[in-house]
Amino acid sequence: MTQHTDALSSPTPLLNFDHPEIQRLIGDRQWAALPEHERIGRIYGFVRNEIAFGYNESDTLPASRVLADGIGQCNTKGTLLMALLRGTGITCRFHGFTIDKALQKGAITGMAYQLAPAEIVHSWVEVQVDGQWLNLEGFILDQPYLGALQQRFPEATAFSGFGAATQNLQSPAVEWRGTHTYIQKEGIRQDLGIYADPDSFYARHGGNLSGVKSWLYKHIVRKGMNRNVARIRRGNTSAAPIQS
Repeated sequence: MTQHTDALSSPTPLLNFDHPEIQRLIGDRQWAALPEHERIGRIYGFVRNEIAFGYNESDTLPASRVLADGIGQCNTKGTLLMALLRGTGITCRFHGFTIDKALQKGAITGMAYQLAPAEIVHSWVEVQVDGQWLNLEGFILDQPYLGALQQRFPEATAFSGFGAATQNLQSPAVEWRGTHTYIQKEGIRQDLGIYADPDSFYARHGGNLSGVKSWLYKHIVRKGMNRNVARIRRGNTSAAPIQS
């Protein structure tokens, strides 16, 4: 889809990079002064590893709230990544998908897994570098969490479970090297298209849960999900994933 450059660089209610805490972070890290490739890499690394993998109250939180939470999953970490990129002058856009919920098995268990739809709303960030668009998805799992999975499943190559869907669990393309990064790509089911911002996408497609399921998730289920993720990060993975 054709999009004007200003629509790919402007703040929105979700991409609120003009928020004081986001501006303070950008200033403290001095990201704006870095060359473009290094700037993208430093911001990507921050979102990947300093915002731990975890589950927020909603997909539709503004970037400032994700930063305050200190945790996130594909959609919320993506919102923060986009806000930080745009806040330092990097053009970026949103690409929406659905993924098979089976790739979350292990990270999500019990009632939480039952509540989840068969296909979960998913997204990655596309960043414009040297005139081409690069797909950034590998920021979802922080390195301590990913490392725990690699230690638990040392022989795994193609792997689906615990929030990962990759052809090589031991060496997934998650580091910023000026190319695409992925960690859940192999679980994608539907392509929902490219949008200038997450606001436009959610206005059309909504989030993953609504009504009673949304209330249960927000107030009860999510807390257990995050405790489980923390246990996995510490190296306690008791359930087996679906592997292929």
